[in-house]
Amino acid sequence: MELDVTGADTGPVTVRRCLPAGSEQRAAELYWDAFGRKLGPALNPPGKAVPFIAAHLNADRAVCALLDGQLVGLAGYQHDGRALTGGSSCAVLRAYGHLRGLHRLLLLSLFERHPAPGQLAIDGIAVDPLVRGRGIGTLLIEEAAAVAAEQNCREIRLDVIDTNPRARALYERRGFRAVRTKRTPYLRGILGFGAVTTMHRSIGTKE
Repeated sequence: MELDVTGADTGPVTVRRCLPAGSEQRAAELYWDAFGRKLGPALNPPGKAVPFIAAHLNADRAVCALLDGQLVGLAGYQHDGRALTGGSSCAVLRAYGHLRGLHRLLLLSLFERHPAPGQLAIDGIAVDPLVRGRGIGTLLIEEAAAVAAEQNCREIRLDVIDTNPRARALYERRGFRAVRTKRTPYLRGILGFGAVTTMHRSIGTKE
């Protein structure tokens, strides 16, 4: 499924499913640009983190935005036990070493989310800064919603941190509602945020 939206000064943005072959590095760069501050304590330095992410992506767990054939945005989702970003504990230890890898595994475990039956979880939306403000995030959300509907999910879930009010405002405009907030002020100094709000949207509800 594809959807075109024409910008004022560039060509159409095309939304499609799955990462295009050969775009893993670009996808990892976008993901790191969006979430590097949060993931940094677990995966830094960037020169190691980006290749690690690129090597452990599940291409079929993404919806993507392309501009002139170049990946400019993506939304990863988790369903049936698989998410866009992967990498086993053994892979982390191989990449970072056993001594330095153990505390990284502990930090990564803080980000684990397990959707309930009937849920599709969006676990990351990343858009190139140069094309933000063109509605690409909205297109990615709606394509993920279409995937959820086809998989007979009853709702979409996502989590937003307290330091990203712009993202939360977008989600609220697209029909998401907050269902709970987990406050972890003791992690603010380590991860840069002190609360995570879980939001749900029923399938078929847009605004």
